[in-house]
Amino acid sequence: MEHRIERTFAGRPLVIETGRMAKQAAGSAVVRHGDTMVIAAVTVSDKLSQLPFFPLTVEYREKTYAAGKFPGGFIKREGRPSDDEVLAARLTDRSVRPLFPEGFKNEVQVFLYVVSADQENDADVIGLTAASLALSLSTVPWGGPIAAVRVGRVEGEWVLNPTFQQLELSDLDLVVAGSADSIVMVEGGTLELSEADLIEALGFAQRGIAELVAAQQEIMAKAARPKMSWTAEAPPAELPSRVRAVAGDRMRDALNHPDKAARAEALAQVRAAVLEEVTPEWSDHLKHVLGVLDDIEYETMRHQVLEQGERVDGRDLHTVRAIACDVGVLPRAHGSALFTRGQTQALVSTTLGSVSDEQRIDSIDVVQETSKSFLLHYNFPPFSTGEVRPIRGVSRREIGHGVLAERALQALLPSYDSFPYTIRLVSEILESNGSSSMATVCGGSLALMDAGVPIKAPCAGVAMGLIKEGDRVAVLTDILGSEDHLGDMDFKVAGTRDGVTSIQMDIKIKGLSLDIVREALSRARDARLHILDEMAKALDGPRAQLSRYAPRIITIQIRPDKIGDVIGPKGKVIRSIQEDTGAEINVDDDGLITISAIDGAAGERARDMIAAIVQEPEIGKVYEGVVKSTTAFGAFVEILPGTEGLLHISELAHGRTERTEDVVKKGDHVRVKLLEVDGRGKMRLSRKALLEQD
Repeated sequence: MEHRIERTFAGRPLVIETGRMAKQAAGSAVVRHGDTMVIAAVTVSDKLSQLPFFPLTVEYREKTYAAGKFPGGFIKREGRPSDDEVLAARLTDRSVRPLFPEGFKNEVQVFLYVVSADQENDADVIGLTAASLALSLSTVPWGGPIAAVRVGRVEGEWVLNPTFQQLELSDLDLVVAGSADSIVMVEGGTLELSEADLIEALGFAQRGIAELVAAQQEIMAKAARPKMSWTAEAPPAELPSRVRAVAGDRMRDALNHPDKAARAEALAQVRAAVLEEVTPEWSDHLKHVLGVLDDIEYETMRHQVLEQGERVDGRDLHTVRAIACDVGVLPRAHGSALFTRGQTQALVSTTLGSVSDEQRIDSIDVVQETSKSFLLHYNFPPFSTGEVRPIRGVSRREIGHGVLAERALQALLPSYDSFPYTIRLVSEILESNGSSSMATVCGGSLALMDAGVPIKAPCAGVAMGLIKEGDRVAVLTDILGSEDHLGDMDFKVAGTRDGVTSIQMDIKIKGLSLDIVREALSRARDARLHILDEMAKALDGPRAQLSRYAPRIITIQIRPDKIGDVIGPKGKVIRSIQEDTGAEINVDDDGLITISAIDGAAGERARDMIAAIVQEPEIGKVYEGVVKSTTAFGAFVEILPGTEGLLHISELAHGRTERTEDVVKKGDHVRVKLLEVDGRGKMRLSRKALLEQD
C-alpha cells in the first residue's frame, strides 16, 4: 500500500513516500526536497554471515539523467563512483551503523539512487534520511529512525539545508545526523568558527532533525513491517567463565605497553596461551573463545580508563603524545614536512602547478563542468600498520580521510587572484597508531608553509575519544588505534588558534548529548593549541620565497576582444611565444592570461610579448617600428605587433624627399612618433618630429 506525506521543510516542499517503488526490497522509501529526489532500498540476507564483523554495505549513486545530462567519456554510462558519491555513502554508513543491534550478523545492503537533481538541494542529506526510513520500514532490526540536515550560516543567520547558492556565501558547511534527542554523526568544514558557535549550530541542526524524524514516524505508524526474527550467536554457558578464569589478569598486563608492536605481541601471547589451555576442552568453539578474549580486552581497557584514569600507553586522559616536526625533508619537492605524533607519522609534500593542472569535475549538482585548484590525496599503505595485504586502488577510507584534511586546510588558502597556483598535497602515512588524518592536517600545514604558500594561519588537528558506561564518561585526548577500536567515539577536530576549520564525529553508541560534544570540543582546543606550539618550533609561518623548483606564475588581464590577437590564427601566435620563451600560457574566456614558467625571466619575457600584442597605441608616444612596405607616398610601419601606421613621405625628414626608399627601406627599424589616430583608427606617424632641424 502506498503512503505519502507532504509538508514544507527549510522553506521548500518535502515529500516522503513508500509503497510505490522498489516493493520487492526488504524496505524502501523515496524522499524529495525541492526537485531533488532519492530512492532508498534495503535488502537483508536470511543467512548469518561468518565474517567477524557486521557486513553492512551502503551504495550511493548519482544518475546523470537526474540533471538531464549524459555521462562523460566514450562509454556514456555511469561507472565507478566519484569521490563525492563515496563521501555521501560514508555519511550514511557512519550514521546508520551504530544503530544495528549487537550480535546481528546478517548481511545488509542499503542502496541510494539520486534520480532527480535540481542543482539547488544537495542529495546527500536527503539520501541519509531516505535510508533511515527504508531501514525503519524494513524487516531489518534497527534502532532508528534518524535524519540528517545540513547547516549553513549566511550573514549571521543559521540556515537549514542551505542551497548550493547559499553555501557559497556561508561560513559553515556542516552535516549533522541524529535522532530526535541525540547526535550520531557530524561532518563539515567552517571558516574558523569558535567552539561556542559550533555547539549553537549543532543545537539548530537538532531541531531540524527532530522535525524529519517526526515525519518518518508518521509513515512508520502506517507502513512498518514486522522485524525479522534473529538470535545472536552465543557460546556455551560454561565457556565464558572458563576462559576468564584461564586469562586471569594476563590481559591487563598485556594491554599496558607504550609501544604498539609490543602491546600487540603481548596480546597475541595471551591469546595463544589461553587457546592452548582450553582447546582440548572447547575445540569446537574456538571462535567463541576468541570472542570472549575480545570481550575481556574491551572491558579491561574501558574499566582502567574509567576507574583509574590511566590509558594503555601510560598517559592520563588529556596528554598529547610526543610530537616531532621536520620541514624541507624532500629536496626536489616544492614543499615538504614530516610530522610525527607518538607512533603516527605522515610525510606530506606540496606541489605547485598552473591552471592546466586543475582537476576538472563534472557533477549533476552544477550546470557546467567546474574545476578544482586545491587537491589533497591521502595514502594509507599496509606497512604503516606492519601488515601485509594487497593494494586494490584507493579505498573509501583514504578518500574520506583525504577530504577531511583537505577541508581543514582549504579555508586557510590565499585567494586564487593573489596566489594563482594549483596546489596538490600528498600525505603518505608511514606509521599509524591513531589519528593519521589529523597528522595529515598538521603535516599539510607545515608543507604548505615550507612551499611558501601564504596561508592565513597554521592549522593542526587532533582526534578525541570517549568511554561511556552508563553515567560514567571519560573523554580521551589524542586517541590510539586501540582506543578508537575499543572506545565509543572518534571525534576529529582541526583548526587554527582562532577557530575550527574541519570536524568529523563517529560514534558506536546510540547517540551523544550536546554536553559531551561541548566537553570534547573544549579538550580538543587545548590539545590543538599545544600541537600548534610544537609545530611553530619547526616553522612558524610561510617562507618568504617559493622553492626554486616551483613554477613562477604571472597573470595579465586583457580585454576579451584582444584574446584572438594573443592566440592568433589556429593558435600560431601563442604557440610561438611558448616555444620562444619556454613558458606555459593559458587564456580564459574573461581575458585572464596565466603565464607559468620555472625560470622567472622566461615568464617575464612572455608577459612582455603578450603586453606588446595587446598594447593600445598612444598619441604622442615614440615607438621603435619596423618598415613593412614602402609606396610612392610613404611607408607603412608596424609599431606594435599587428598594428601599422602610415609614415607619410612628408614626415620622413626635414625638407623635400623625392623617394621613400631614399630614407627608409622595407625591413628597416625606425623610430617614429604617433601624431594622430583618426575616427577610422588610421594612424599617422612622423620620423621628422624626432629629428633636429638644420
